[in-house]
Amino acid sequence: MKKLYPIEIIHDTSQTIFTPSDFTHSTTLKMIAFGTLKKEVIIKKHKNWRTTIGISKDLFEDLHLPSEHSNLHLFTDEDTLYIGPLVGIFTSGFSTIKVRPIGERSILFSKLLSVQKTVGVVAFLFGEQHINWDKGTINGFFYEDGWKVIEVPLPNVVYDRIPNRRIENLKRIKKVKERLQKDYLIPWYNPSFFNKLDIYERLLQEDSISDYLPETHAFTSISMVERMLSNFGNVFLKPKNGSLGKGIYQVLYDKKEGFYYVRYNDINEGNKLIKFDHLEGLINHLFEDHDPSNYLVQQGIHLVRFEKNSIDFRVHTNKNKNGEWETTAIAAKIAGNGSVTTHMNNGGVVKTLEELEELPWKADEIEKKLHKASLQISAALENQLVGTIGEIGFDLGLDRRGRVWLFEANSKPGRSIFKHPSLKKFDLETRRKSLEYAVYLMEQSTKSIEDMVQ
Repeated sequence: MKKLYPIEIIHDTSQTIFTPSDFTHSTTLKMIAFGTLKKEVIIKKHKNWRTTIGISKDLFEDLHLPSEHSNLHLFTDEDTLYIGPLVGIFTSGFSTIKVRPIGERSILFSKLLSVQKTVGVVAFLFGEQHINWDKGTINGFFYEDGWKVIEVPLPNVVYDRIPNRRIENLKRIKKVKERLQKDYLIPWYNPSFFNKLDIYERLLQEDSISDYLPETHAFTSISMVERMLSNFGNVFLKPKNGSLGKGIYQVLYDKKEGFYYVRYNDINEGNKLIKFDHLEGLINHLFEDHDPSNYLVQQGIHLVRFEKNSIDFRVHTNKNKNGEWETTAIAAKIAGNGSVTTHMNNGGVVKTLEELEELPWKADEIEKKLHKASLQISAALENQLVGTIGEIGFDLGLDRRGRVWLFEANSKPGRSIFKHPSLKKFDLETRRKSLEYAVYLMEQSTKSIEDMVQ
């Protein structure tokens, strides 16, 4: 693990930086860089075993360093010494309210930014409107005992936290991403939302994880649904680009009675279960006012149950400072009575593995199964997708025989599971890891910038 060094302001010198006495570097260094801003300066090594980054006051101001109370990393590349990394968190939805500059998500982002000192990064929020392309700077939103706006250089790394697909697909948002990556060679991680069917089809090409995949197809005909019902007894109809469990239907066929059932959550009436004589009538009812071609059909799995309700598991994986995948959080989600999903907005309840006493396996056995599957699938996804992924949220299931199934992978996972008191420590860990990965990307980019450009 790379060492962190505190910043120290030096008042009796000019345009000079003193490197820590225990930091080894070549004598050819003549440039200092913070973010994408570079300056030619005097670089000396501290004497008397001082282990701080000493920066003359005028240079500190020229570099737009936002705070002297930072512990940062040092990197070298040829003739340049880099301080950082400077991490820009790219998002949208900014407001004019100073105490809540990002609306309802202000608390979420303040928590994320609060871990930066322990990670050794300088992190800030920004949107496309905050970039000054002529100056090469950003009016970034920083959080430390309140929000403040500080002008900083363009960052070393960008962490994408665009909130939804609609905004992600706006031309102006795409233009910012393209310009920062291509013109400035800035590494960008978590670049886009996942499409469920695209992810499934890509993962099918990975033999190592194919056993985790339930049969899934784009909705093309009623006869396809009929065939899958005949094979599996129940199927799920899911929007290809859905989120938060919205628009999901479970279709069941009772062979003895000869009836079809559909279970779903109605925004006005809550959880519903409706019986039909024919599958065609059921499908026509569901898609009376929207297009079924935007849906996929997925094999239903007979999941293990807790207190008679289905369970699935949310598993978070993150890249760490070494660029390696880690499992950072595991939680069980129990479906509400009559609910088609385990989402909390549909009555779902979050529990730790230790609270699942009724299951046929011990908590550590379940954890091992989910840990192994999530790391395998993370590596497979990274192998199949273009771009740099730093975190994934998986919805995994266990059937009654103990087999693990993948239901969904989320590139920008929600954080509702961390409301559980016993999972708050994992909330902190996932936030730390999401910024730690920026340190790795910064280090790699100083070694070989060309390798970082996708």
